[in-house]
Amino acid sequence: MSDIDKVLETCKTVAVVGLSPRPDRDSNGVAQYIQEHGYRIIPVNPAAQEILGEKCYPDLASIPEPVDVVDIFRRSEEVPTIVADAVKIGARAVWMQKGVVSEEGASAAREAGLMVVMDECIECEVRARAGG
Repeated sequence: MSDIDKVLETCKTVAVVGLSPRPDRDSNGVAQYIQEHGYRIIPVNPAAQEILGEKCYPDLASIPEPVDVVDIFRRSEEVPTIVADAVKIGARAVWMQKGVVSEEGASAAREAGLMVVMDECIECEVRARAGG
């Protein structure tokens, strides 16, 4: 079973780092779609109070509940720092969205025992498994 399959089947709480409150942004549409398909989303954006009806947190360390997946909508060079934070909070996986690539971050996550998905869209994968 691939990491994508494992993440989607066993992880249900997704912290979305870089989630925009603007409906026209990819991060917002992706998070809304996976939220509508049974995933609990936790927005991470220091400039917002609430997104998609969920309380927003300024960073991963501020989230007061367990997080399964850290979904990254930030520039690739920011990934290693986000991965370090994901490890600290005990996340089980990191998911780098389409266009987000960091071999350094992926290696650090794998070394810490996290599942890693890189340069893939979580919405596309959920949609494919939902039959379109």
